Amino acid sequence: MTELSQHDALVRIGASTAEAIAQVLEAIVPGIVTRGDVTVHDGNGSPFGTIDPDSVLAGVSYVGAGSGANIFVAAPMSARTLASRMGVPAPESEDEPLSELELSAFSEAAQQMMASAAAAVGVVIGEEVEISPPRTDTVANAAAADELYGSSPYATTTTFSIDGQPCRLVQLIPSAFVTKIGNALEELAEGAPTLGREVTPGEAPPGISVQEALAGVGLRVWAELGRTLLPLGDTLGLPLGAVVELDRDTEEPVDLYVNGLRFGHGQLLVGDDGNWAIKIDELELRPGAVSTPSALTATTRSPH
Repeated sequence: MTELSQHDALVRIGASTAEAIAQVLEAIVPGIVTRGDVTVHDGNGSPFGTIDPDSVLAGVSYVGAGSGANIFVAAPMSARTLASRMGVPAPESEDEPLSELELSAFSEAAQQMMASAAAAVGVVIGEEVEISPPRTDTVANAAAADELYGSSPYATTTTFSIDGQPCRLVQLIPSAFVTKIGNALEELAEGAPTLGREVTPGEAPPGISVQEALAGVGLRVWAELGRTLLPLGDTLGLPLGAVVELDRDTEEPVDLYVNGLRFGHGQLLVGDDGNWAIKIDELELRPGAVSTPSALTATTRSPH
């Protein structure tokens, strides 16, 4: 891969992921989010740069792809603004450290951002990206952030602000991702449809619309009827035909999940053709349930 195409590959993944993050932020804190430029780092120095003391890091690592991670870095006031929009009242004094409730609310928002970012990365490299469970940490400086996430062959950063307070998306990108993106760019150069406008050599491509980039991405959607806890020994000893009781009645609504995130509730239906269906009664499109009675149904083949 040439130096130019490698740079383009890194900018493409940075821009797509940053816009995915921006869309989630705009849903949580509408009207006060600004996205800045994507910067490709040359490997000298920390991509975290300078970090405000007590900044909050929310990140996920890529699973099975070598070293790499997406990390959202928020200054304390940015994290507090997000938490307040998630329903946690701000303290009387801005000088008070972030409370456990505020950190928990920030983590919930970050989980939504990281899921969207992983989907955006998957679009660019052409395959599903598996990520670790998100973690949230408070750090004093960039050295502490480097110690948490280590290094990677490639890195990008994108600046954000929330109500004027600084934030940053740091991406540590595995070599395998860059190769796959480079192959995708070569296919685009051979006439495949492009995302966004054409890019002049040496120019960083603009951000790609998430609605445009993610429109064809397949997501795993499932319904959860209920749960139960069993000791490992009991589980291994279950005979064929055993009945395991769940924690819900048959009349209770079932939870709907997409890529591990609950997005709604519905009623279980069974059709005459042997298929199961879910009538969606409530969607959680953003923090705070939104009651949305709907005639739409999600169907799944019943097991045989």
